[in-house]
Amino acid sequence: MPFFAQAQFHCGPASLAMAAQAAGVDVTPDAVADGVFLPAREGSLQVEMLAAARRQGLLAVPLPRRLGALLAELDAGHAVVVLQNLALPIAPRWHYAVAVGYDLAAGEIVLRSGDQPRQRMTLSTFEHTWARGGHWAFVALPPPALPVTADEADAVQAALGFARVAAPADAARAWAGVRARWPDQLVAAIGHGNALFAAGDADAAAQVLAHAAQRHDSAAAWNNLARVHLQRGDRDAALAAARRALAAAEREPAWRDAAARTLRRAEQAP
Repeated sequence: MPFFAQAQFHCGPASLAMAAQAAGVDVTPDAVADGVFLPAREGSLQVEMLAAARRQGLLAVPLPRRLGALLAELDAGHAVVVLQNLALPIAPRWHYAVAVGYDLAAGEIVLRSGDQPRQRMTLSTFEHTWARGGHWAFVALPPPALPVTADEADAVQAALGFARVAAPADAARAWAGVRARWPDQLVAAIGHGNALFAAGDADAAAQVLAHAAQRHDSAAAWNNLARVHLQRGDRDAALAAARRALAAAEREPAWRDAAARTLRRAEQAP
């Protein structure tokens, strides 16, 4: 993992580039600066950091806001981008750094920070500065990999954000990673099926959506399954799925109109 000394106010681009390099993406701070650095704020916001990582093909997932999660990611060999406030809450000096190691015997954490490739900071000092940054941190990995400590909700939100900018095949890999850890996750299953369909694998999409629809009796899953069957030219299967979608929409009224439209399409199909 190379070290990039930050330019003034560019701790965000430098930290993101180092984390991306650790994940196998060859990128420099200058290459990501335009998408991360906000001149008016003389820095980078968390949402831009996550979005920029996703544009580099990485699944960026915020970590649980506790020191144990951060240390567990380091144990797993993952670089962790952290947000610190190096001043006071009333006059903050925000700073991104990359945690790369720790030494419990010495009570220290090792950071790539500013112009220091191996800044050794006491864990107590780090905890204070990190707490003033809201204990915010993230790990960015190539899909289908996930941080070892990622929780379900954050992983799903990360995959949703990734799918908005990624190629369908890459989005499918991200969703597959989420489903591997949480096999019954409905949003992940629907996202996986949709991404497979967009990538041109209608058969695999139908299999994933059928499993989710049957497992959860979800109007969204039934509706999307019907649309996949229509694309595959299987009118009977499309009709059956569309009818199930309309029935399930009695419990999920937000899907009633969509399910009705899909059923009409299936009925009119040759």
